[in-house]
Order: sequence, then structure tokens, then C-alpha cells
Amino acid sequence: MAQYLQVHPDNPQLRLLKQAVALLEKGGVVAVPTDSSYALVCHVDDKAAADNLRRIRGVDDKHHLTLLCRDLSELANYARVDNRQFRLIKSATPGPYTFILEASKEVPRRLSHPSRKTIGLRVPDHKVLQDLLALHNGPLLATTLIPPGDTEPLNDAHEIRERFEHQLAAVIDAGACALEPTTVVDLTGGQPELIRQGRGDLATLGL
Repeated sequence: MAQYLQVHPDNPQLRLLKQAVALLEKGGVVAVPTDSSYALVCHVDDKAAADNLRRIRGVDDKHHLTLLCRDLSELANYARVDNRQFRLIKSATPGPYTFILEASKEVPRRLSHPSRKTIGLRVPDHKVLQDLLALHNGPLLATTLIPPGDTEPLNDAHEIRERFEHQLAAVIDAGACALEPTTVVDLTGGQPELIRQGRGDLATLGL
């Protein structure tokens, strides 16, 4: 059964976040609040956890997963970014945006898109998730928590626990999130390409 970790949204309890990190280290999938909607996260280097995350979400290996990073200092480890791309990302970071970028050699092939060798990256603007990433001391693999067959993400921690209590290691409850997923922008071509309009304002990106 999933552990239920109720934390303060502005001053999350360290001991509870440490519990979540311990579960992630053991290969668990955890539901976390973000600045867009709830997401499922797992350890980047755990293949079994990544497979389980995809299974819970109901997607195959062609579905872009996202690396949640604390800040842009981690970007160069996982993606190839030129100055133009970096300036665009910096203008909207942290925030509810996901950027599709060319994966670096540091990204395991199983995590990047199988045919395009691309990866989604984002820096969330959410205190609880930022503290979790800091404790974890690295990025987390993530996907929006949209149940299989549904079109809208979940934003209520109690409902998430009821629906996924036997599939998740934990649910972090920091109150309701927004009900919109991130805005997704592909930066691998000559010009930024909008893939999905979400919570992030396109004007911030000059689009």
C-alpha cells in the first residue's frame, strides 16, 4: 500500500521527504505535486522502476518521459543545448514548461526516445518538489499523472492514493495542484515547435 506523506506546501517536513527519497532509492514510483499537475516520478538509473512508471501510466517506450531537474546547471549533463536554446529555456525556468532536446550520451538509451534520441527536460517551480530533488541530489524521471484511458491529469492526493495505492510506493500530499499539464516545446529543429499547449504561457517564450 502506498505511503501517504502529507507535507506543508511552503515548508515541507524534511523527515517526510527523506522517506520519499528512500522509497525512490529502493525502486519505488512516487506521485508528487508539481507547478502544473501531479506527476509520477522514479529514479533515473533504475530500469525496473522506469518500466513500472510506464506501466502505471499506460504508455510505451515511444512516449517521451521527462527529466525533472533542480536548475539549469544539470541541463548540460543530459542534453545538447546551444546558446539560442539555452536563452529560451532560461527565460521560462523554473516554470510549467517541458523542453524536448537532443539527448546527450549521458542519458541511457532506454530513457531517450527510441527513434529520435531526444529527451524532455524541465525545471519545476514548486517548493516541495524542489526540496525533494535537492534531497535526492539529482534529476528524477517523470511523467504527468494522467490515468490510462483518461485525458485529464489528477490533482487530488486522496484520489490518487485510492486509485493507485497498490502500484505506488508513496503519494506526497501538498494540497491540490493545477489541472493543466506543462506546455511542451520541441527545440530540436531550426525553430521552436509547440507540441502541447499547457499551463505555461507562450508569450514567455516569445511564441
